[in-house]
Amino acid sequence: MALVSTPAVVLATLRYSESSKIVRLATREFGVQSAIAKGALRPKSRFGAGLQLLSEGQAQLYLKDNRDLHTLAAFDLSRVPIGLAAEIDRYATGSVLAEIMLRFAPPDPHPASFDLLAESLRRLETAPRAELEPLALRCIWHLVSVLGFAPALEACVRDGAPIPAAGDLSFSTREGGALCIACAGPHAATRLPERARADLVRLLEAETPLPRLDARHAAAHRRLLGRYVRFHLGEGAELPALEFWTRRPWPVS
Repeated sequence: MALVSTPAVVLATLRYSESSKIVRLATREFGVQSAIAKGALRPKSRFGAGLQLLSEGQAQLYLKDNRDLHTLAAFDLSRVPIGLAAEIDRYATGSVLAEIMLRFAPPDPHPASFDLLAESLRRLETAPRAELEPLALRCIWHLVSVLGFAPALEACVRDGAPIPAAGDLSFSTREGGALCIACAGPHAATRLPERARADLVRLLEAETPLPRLDARHAAAHRRLLGRYVRFHLGEGAELPALEFWTRRPWPVS
């Protein structure tokens, strides 16, 4: 049993007995791991208030070979996401990112997904409100992509035919991207008008300015992304955070 130290983000916690917690952590060096935090619920716990959802810190873990549950020795808190907790839309997006990491990131080292998760949470916490909706879409699309499920938009996902650079786009959630005219007919596809297509391209590209989305177009993009995640990553699993974020049942400010 080795003691290791790694940057980590808290993805979920579960009460275990009267004094302890089981925590699910996204770690930079060891992937997503489960660990028991003994005594975490005691008033004078060494963990303090650090083990809150989406908190970031340095985790010290006793890793046990061939075991799914390890022991959390310490969690040195570096950031509490107060800005996320203060507003429901920021928190809802952070919860979706945590849910995707929790259910679909590998239990092996995957620094790219960890770094993207941590960066996305920081950006969501401080982003101007006017940018929040498209930023949420971009953060989720990018995490889905870095986990290996990026949609293909430049060539038909069925026969490889080039897709014209302009105009409407046939997008198949099931197939994982764009369909050419020949393939779009016999296969179910969502028709993206030219503007929606351009917005999707900008959402997928990290360095381009965020698109401006009104309420109707933002809702359409959320539905498209929600269907894509459920089909390619969900595999029948319940995804309550994604469902809540997709429906957005809170008042728009």
